[in-house]
Amino acid sequence: MEYGNMTDRQLVELAREKDQQAFKAIYERFETPVRNCLSRFLSVLHNDIDDIVMVSFQKFFTKLDSFDPERELLPWLSTIANRTALDHLNAMKREDRKKENIKKINGDGAEEPTDSGPGLEEEIINRQEHERLMLFIDELPQRYRDIMCKYLIEELEYEEIARQTGLPLNTIRTRIRRGKDRLAEMMTRGEIK
Repeated sequence: MEYGNMTDRQLVELAREKDQQAFKAIYERFETPVRNCLSRFLSVLHNDIDDIVMVSFQKFFTKLDSFDPERELLPWLSTIANRTALDHLNAMKREDRKKENIKKINGDGAEEPTDSGPGLEEEIINRQEHERLMLFIDELPQRYRDIMCKYLIEELEYEEIARQTGLPLNTIRTRIRRGKDRLAEMMTRGEIK
């Protein structure tokens, strides 16, 4: 069986049957795009990106039964990876606050209140906005959906998208412009099927 030539849907079906080669093929196919989607966290989590990628795939494989095979795989994986990174960041911030509290207590014997900052609330809002965007992207026609995922989620440049898809650069520009228009229209109306 040639796993590399299978569709995402075929690989998911085999992975649901606990086929280890399907798990490996999914990982190999999507590891770089998932890593790219985490690039916005790279400056903060540079030492932990490998762990976050692995944990993201572990979560994906444990939640495989809840995945709708009619949907695209990358947006779902990207959402899991982003949530995993945010959870990791929150855990790091909590640990930092604990260390600061211990330093303050040990330093002069009096505990000072620590500023938790807007971080967690902002991250929750950003996560909700990201999830909402993912729902809207999933509703786009296929010819726009894949390209918009590459553009908005993986944050690839037009030239890289053209290279990966084999489409002309002008086609990519047109589809991104039309995809943005459709997304804006759907978001304005609040349309999600």
